Amino acid sequence: MDQRTQMMAEKIVRISTAAARTIFVTFQKEGIHCYPDAATAPELADVSFLGSPHRHIFHFRVDIQVEHSNRDIEFIQFKRWLEQLYSSGVLELNYKSCEMMAEDLYVQIATRYPDRNIKIEISEDGENGAHLEFIAS
Repeated sequence: MDQRTQMMAEKIVRISTAAARTIFVTFQKEGIHCYPDAATAPELADVSFLGSPHRHIFHFRVDIQVEHSNRDIEFIQFKRWLEQLYSSGVLELNYKSCEMMAEDLYVQIATRYPDRNIKIEISEDGENGAHLEFIAS
C-alpha cells in the first residue's frame, strides 16, 4: 500500500472512531390536553378552542448519545422503557405543552442515563410540535 493510500485509510479509521454516536426511538401516545389560557386571552381568540380538552396522538422521537457501536443502549429496550413511563403513570401527558412534556421526559432519561446529549421531539398528530436539545457537556 502506498503512503497516500495508507494515510487515507488511517484518516477514515480516525474519523470513524471519533464519530458522534446516537440512537433514536419513536413511539406514540394518545392523550388529552388543553391550553386553558386560550379560552380567555384576547390575543388567542382565533384558537380559543384550544382552551377545551381535546385529543391528540402525540408522536415522540428521542435521540440519545451512545458511547460505542455495539448496543450501548439497546433501542428496543429503551423504547419499551420510555413507553412504560407513561403506561405506569410515572409521566402523564395531561394538560401540558409539547415542550413541558419533553422537559419531564428529559428528567427521567437523564436520571437513568446521566451525562449524555439528548434530543426530544414531540408533536401533536405528527403535525406541529417541539424539539428540545439537552447538551450534557
